Amino acid sequence: MTQGSAALDDLFDAFEDLRDVLDGVDAPAIERASERVGRAAAAVRSLGAWHSDPQLIARLNTLLPLIDSARMRVNLLADHASQRLSLLAAHGATQAPLTYGR
Repeated sequence: MTQGSAALDDLFDAFEDLRDVLDGVDAPAIERASERVGRAAAAVRSLGAWHSDPQLIARLNTLLPLIDSARMRVNLLADHASQRLSLLAAHGATQAPLTYGR
């Protein structure tokens, strides 16, 4: 197994973990998984071999659905949180002044 292959394995695993924890509500777990993805992506970028190795490029292309899945989950969660904050702000505006403006 080459160093590039090992780095890609770690990146795949990191995205799998991120996708799994995004289905939950554990914010520290989401943060840890996000940091792991960042470290794994930095390791792949630092190798530079993926630019010229057709096998690594093909393997990275198989990672795209995982990346897209995580991106969609993050966007959905962000939208959900924004909607909940808007509802809380709307209900709280009549009961007490809002701490932060928009």
